[in-house]
Amino acid sequence: MMFKKILIANRGEIACRVIKTARKMGIATVAVYSDADRNALHVQMADEAVHIGPSPAAQSYIVIERIMAAVRATGADAVHPGYGFLSENRDFAAALEAAGVVFIGPPSGAIEAMGDKITSKKIAMEAGVSTVPGHMGLIADGDEAARIAGEIGYPVMIKASAGGGGKGMRIAWDEAEAREGFGASQREAAASFGDDRIFIEKFVTQPRHIEIQVLADGHGNCVYLHERECSIQRRNQKVIEEAPSPFLDEATRKAMGEQACALARAVGYTSAGTVEFIVDGSRNFYFLEMNTRLQVEHPVTELITGIDLVEQMIRVAAGEKLGFAQADLKINGWAMESRLYAEDPYRNFLPSIGRLTRYRPPMEGPGLRNDTGVYEGGEISMFYDPMIAKLCTWAPDRAEVIAGMATALDAFEVEGIGHNLPFVSAVMGHPRFQSGNITTAFIAEEYPDGFKGAVLSAAVLEQVAAAAAAMHRVAEIRRARISGTMDNHTRRVGDDWVVSLQGERLALTIAADKGGATVSIGGRALRVEGDWVPGQTLARMVVDGQPLVMKVGKVPMGFRLRLRGADLKVLVQTPRQAELAALMPEKQPTDTSRFLLCPMPGLVVSLAVAEGDEVQEGQALATVEAMKMENILRAGRSGVVGKVHARAGQSLRVDEVILEFA
Repeated sequence: MMFKKILIANRGEIACRVIKTARKMGIATVAVYSDADRNALHVQMADEAVHIGPSPAAQSYIVIERIMAAVRATGADAVHPGYGFLSENRDFAAALEAAGVVFIGPPSGAIEAMGDKITSKKIAMEAGVSTVPGHMGLIADGDEAARIAGEIGYPVMIKASAGGGGKGMRIAWDEAEAREGFGASQREAAASFGDDRIFIEKFVTQPRHIEIQVLADGHGNCVYLHERECSIQRRNQKVIEEAPSPFLDEATRKAMGEQACALARAVGYTSAGTVEFIVDGSRNFYFLEMNTRLQVEHPVTELITGIDLVEQMIRVAAGEKLGFAQADLKINGWAMESRLYAEDPYRNFLPSIGRLTRYRPPMEGPGLRNDTGVYEGGEISMFYDPMIAKLCTWAPDRAEVIAGMATALDAFEVEGIGHNLPFVSAVMGHPRFQSGNITTAFIAEEYPDGFKGAVLSAAVLEQVAAAAAAMHRVAEIRRARISGTMDNHTRRVGDDWVVSLQGERLALTIAADKGGATVSIGGRALRVEGDWVPGQTLARMVVDGQPLVMKVGKVPMGFRLRLRGADLKVLVQTPRQAELAALMPEKQPTDTSRFLLCPMPGLVVSLAVAEGDEVQEGQALATVEAMKMENILRAGRSGVVGKVHARAGQSLRVDEVILEFA
């Protein structure tokens, strides 16, 4: 019989996602929440909600007994774990089983076998699945890690045995990085999973990260729902995913899918799961791990197959058979997902926390989906993963899905915190990404010095200039009509303007009419149409038949316009104003080179230097933890430590001084 009440042992967007499907199926839901999540969206959406403890996940969301107490108090007959937290915890699944409560996921034995990366590789080898060379035994300390890494051959990947989501993972290119990476990975693993076991494997250079979605029931049926390309990653954390992969051919897809199902059958797997592979340039593929849970990026699979994976997990857990076979699972079109993180790309993607003073996603509809767990006015906490939302688009082919994603990102308004929306928007316009020639090294290779904002082409700059001039003219006419002006004096709004943006100065002339305006720039005539009204924060314009969506802010004599990964200060001036403005000196930024500033709100884990110490460029100075990730802060230059302002265990604000150089 189908469940009557499901408790979701998670938070954020995935809890909201499960609630939506349960509601569609007529099943009541129970949310759990910590102190920090008292007013969270998933708490508001659920039929019931139970408080489970303090804000840190280690004292609430990953405490099995607190979740079990919530199950007993509400009478839930099943639990969906979402992803992360207890989703791949064998003891949690076993505790539910012992209490007669259904775990909406695989059997505890499969979780144990596949959740441990060392054991899973051994099982994969026995099942005939291709695997990456590496050291499958546990590693005691940094010295042993460095020795093993040297034997395997650099570069190597240091990974947490119980890890996932990029936590507890480091790439080491030499002995020093192996020692340092081992310690950092071990601490992250202990904090995130309560398990500090580490192993090492060969890092395949120029790899693609491609995974296979599997679905199995308790009646011997197992299918694969094709692949997802997850190669756009930063610090081993996926940022953009798509389905299908632009790289696989049908033969490789079939081989990977069949191996994934063979592995699932080898461990008696049921429910939804994902087998992750690394694929080299010759389409050789190697098993990485199996995630015995729903993946963050599952929506792209749902969009190309029409299968609701959460619904299938619930039905399989209730004992039902899969209602389809492998031959029924066709690939329909293309889907893409952009993960919106509370990470500031202009500050090396460091975590950002605070209040969402504005949160306006583009309107969902055919071809556009937004999975989220936040709302305008809500708080982004330092205690959990920095994900805000997952924006997904669907189209018949890859070029169209990228274009749709670019427009949707430009229309997505988020204010109050730093976020990576400009970065993913810039990736959509990157020629290499558009070509499909991507690897897991894409971000490191294309943005080696970090993200400074996208540089728009001359053609796009002309479109922006034309739109800005037309918008400015509308605003000026509105100002000219304000009541209370002098009698018999009418202000005239001219037709000639100079637009300054991205280091360019473009002279143009506007000829307005009822339908819009024709803007002449350098001998070209651009037609501008749109219904922007002064004060609106989003402008939807059409320039020469091309849609142009821009976030709009006001600056003196112009606008702050954000689109396609660029953040532009656009000045719209009369020719005389532009002539005089060119003579004005620019204010120089304050010199902070003598200080080590905390780049994000976080907790000081350790200080590696003391007052009077000599340090060299690149030397580790302090470690700050934020949103479950450790960040090592290094010296930008050689010098002597003059004064240390912070201490280990102290919580700091962004840009608070940690130490200063003499």
